[in-house]
Amino acid sequence: MKLSTKGRYAVMAMVDLADSSKDRPVALADIADRQEISLSYLEQLFGKLRKGGLVRSVRGPGGGYLLARTAEETRIADVILAVDEPIRATRCKSGSPKGCKSNQGRCLTHELWEELGNQIYLYLASVSLSDVVDRRVSGSNRMFEPRTTKIKEPSQVAAQ
Repeated sequence: MKLSTKGRYAVMAMVDLADSSKDRPVALADIADRQEISLSYLEQLFGKLRKGGLVRSVRGPGGGYLLARTAEETRIADVILAVDEPIRATRCKSGSPKGCKSNQGRCLTHELWEELGNQIYLYLASVSLSDVVDRRVSGSNRMFEPRTTKIKEPSQVAAQ
């Protein structure tokens, strides 16, 4: 699965907003400068984020954007979905009864990729903006237990 710049930039901007707002509006130009994202692109993304109920705008001098909910309540998955970024790993359209093959069937690995997309969504739904701001997202916070079986190196497989 590849996350497009739309989803990635939306998350970067929302984390920046969560980190720098301190209950006062933040100008998009400031976020654009800090994150090195085009201001016009951010304006498009924030229009979708506002429509999705994740941010609210404040007009006038000293205006800008504020989080509509707390950073603890705002999930990364919400941000990605608000900018119309699908969270899926299949090449089929989400919810479509048709498959990805030319005969409308599903490929043999469809369920594998569909479940991967589900797991990615569950992970992103478990992480809040405040988790990212406070650097509570690391390799030590794994969802799954580490493998107990040793994986063979490619050279070991070739030697068999």
